[in-house]
Amino acid sequence: MKLEVRNLTFSYDGSRKIFDDISFQYHSPQVFCILGPNGTGKSTLLRCMINELKAQSGSVFINDAQAGAYNARELARIIAYIPQNHYPAFPFPVLDIVMMGRISRMGYLANPGEMERKIAMEKLEFLQIGHLKDKPYTDISGGERQLVMLASALAQEPDLLILDEPTAHLDFGNQYRFIQLVKRLAENGTGVLMTTHFPDHPLELNSLTAILKDGKMIGIGNPEELLTDRNLTDLYNIRVSVESVGRKKICVPGGFHEECI
Repeated sequence: MKLEVRNLTFSYDGSRKIFDDISFQYHSPQVFCILGPNGTGKSTLLRCMINELKAQSGSVFINDAQAGAYNARELARIIAYIPQNHYPAFPFPVLDIVMMGRISRMGYLANPGEMERKIAMEKLEFLQIGHLKDKPYTDISGGERQLVMLASALAQEPDLLILDEPTAHLDFGNQYRFIQLVKRLAENGTGVLMTTHFPDHPLELNSLTAILKDGKMIGIGNPEELLTDRNLTDLYNIRVSVESVGRKKICVPGGFHEECI
């Protein structure tokens, strides 16, 4: 699929712009990481892309049609969105939560059947959390909920997953496992567009990368070329060094940026 954002600008109150004049193109199934610190408008940008918020100006095109031309059911067959936080209200079993991802693929008055149950279990097993299937969603950890929401999104069978800081509730080991999972998804034909605070993520993924700072997209391209010592130091206001460790590159924070002292 093709996603195109053209000159997108958003403001909650009509005065202060959360982001301004954002433009980019994305083609599934590649991985695209939008990198930036807190408060730069990453989450708001994603919500505008899926019609959850209305932009002040600019357009979003999905497969060359304006995003607003799709109803929610049609859009859910193309894009699955997982927000940064999800607060459950009812203690539904995990398997039922995942089966909810099948709604856009079912008839309007249909109830989930054996096929939906089978697909939901396949997604849970793919993520190695099949043992959670009977647990109440309200009783599992934040990291487990994130994986359950991913299973539900995969059950939609979308062309593109849009993930808002998907590793925010994961420990160090599970962050690494999640990044490896993103690689597998892309290899299997599912595109992933994700926001992140961590520059190591796009380096590990070798993904198309954009830097969002102060509401502006200040760079987009290959992570090894874009994520330089200078760019990361300016972005996070701490001194950052990009080092080679074996065949990988990692970001090492070290000392405050002179402007912060």
